[in-house]
Amino acid sequence: MSVKSRFDRAFQHALELPVTNASKYVLISDCHRGNGTTLDNFLKNQHLYFAALKHYYQEGYTYIELGDGDELWENRNMEDIIEVHSNIFWLLSLFYQQNRLYMIYGNHDIVKSKPHFAQKKCASYFCSDTQNMQTLFPDLSFHEGIILYSVQNPNIRLYLTHGHQASLLNSTLWPAARFLVRYFWHPLELFGISDPTSAAKNYHVKTKCQRKSDRWARQQNRILITGHTHRPVLSEENRHYFNTGSCVHPRCITCIELENGSLTLVKWCIGTKPDKTLYVVRERLSGPVKIIT
Repeated sequence: MSVKSRFDRAFQHALELPVTNASKYVLISDCHRGNGTTLDNFLKNQHLYFAALKHYYQEGYTYIELGDGDELWENRNMEDIIEVHSNIFWLLSLFYQQNRLYMIYGNHDIVKSKPHFAQKKCASYFCSDTQNMQTLFPDLSFHEGIILYSVQNPNIRLYLTHGHQASLLNSTLWPAARFLVRYFWHPLELFGISDPTSAAKNYHVKTKCQRKSDRWARQQNRILITGHTHRPVLSEENRHYFNTGSCVHPRCITCIELENGSLTLVKWCIGTKPDKTLYVVRERLSGPVKIIT
């Protein structure tokens, strides 16, 4: 199956959501929430993520996760991830209760594509604050692709997917890739050896994936927004391909906001006040780029 076929398939039965000038969406990818061990790459930015998520909830944004939200190649149990990051899932459940939560699966959490995954793994969780089981999101659907369409101009459509479709190893051959990560590269990571096949860790693989994604978007004359490579992209010159970046950068998380019909790439990081106290700050990296007219 070609790159074109894989991207086309992602949007054959995609969920379509309306966008107006009053709409607010935040697109976040590649959280890689783990089980709390030293190899949980999400741990270092969990407070940044929580602060950003709280802001978007209070400001009325709809949250769309573009895949690899949970690290289910290195870890087998979704329940362990939910327990370790219960505060994060509690906040996500508030989005869910207000119909403001949509999830796309990526290669590292592709098991979410299985029917009834949410009912079996995400129906409830143990809340440490109340010491009781709480409802999470039992009826949530996980999608391969989501399309945002302009209510004013239905010809303007934004195609959202994880982006692993650009890689044969991470899409069609994902069981082999998961095996290598789980039993070979994951143990070696303890010794500081990175997976050279990873789009997130290998510069050449990253560039190749983004080039293929951009080519598909241009050939189909579509606006494509992905994650997967962990490299944020938002440019006024290229209106075909955008990338949210990730939540596992060394000192920040990045995401794309859609507000007033425009896309803005932002990062959340730690700032320092004159009195040397620390605080979480939102910084605009690029944009806004007007998309919805």
